[in-house]
Amino acid sequence: MAAFSHRAATEADLPALRALMTRAIEELQRDFLTPDQVAASHQIMGLDTQLVQDRTYFMILAGDQLVGCGGWSWRATLFGGDDSIVPRQPLPLDPATDAARIRAMYVDPAHARRGIGKQIMALCEDAARAAGFARVELMATLAGLPLYQACGYAEIEAVEATSREGVIVPIIRMGKVL
Repeated sequence: MAAFSHRAATEADLPALRALMTRAIEELQRDFLTPDQVAASHQIMGLDTQLVQDRTYFMILAGDQLVGCGGWSWRATLFGGDDSIVPRQPLPLDPATDAARIRAMYVDPAHARRGIGKQIMALCEDAARAAGFARVELMATLAGLPLYQACGYAEIEAVEATSREGVIVPIIRMGKVL
């Protein structure tokens, strides 16, 4: 496995993050969803700039090239981006009773299956643990399901997100004890 570096994303990184997310949704979801569902996924997924502002969003780099990104949150929103149809819930979570959120995980399709997703998961879980959380939850796409299962996440419930046009996209809420 190649060595990758990481750092927290900043507002200056937003264009590169959005471009990587678009490529990942378009290419990596293709084997799991219909073309209409892939198109609808852009309304459900995406960049939540609150994570960048909170400095809880990581970039994985191969040299200077962005090859993956993902973050965690101490806020109630479980999934969705700034432009998604999912309502924002910015209220803080209580580490004593709530699960931290793993959010917006994307890998550049040209770098998939090289351990980038596992590196992002480890960064996020370590940060959530350091913030006092004992559990984490996430919302998985079908494409991300194998990674999350390999990282020890268990299904909590299957969910159907519906686009503005009525296209249903299956997603799965998952959780893990840290």
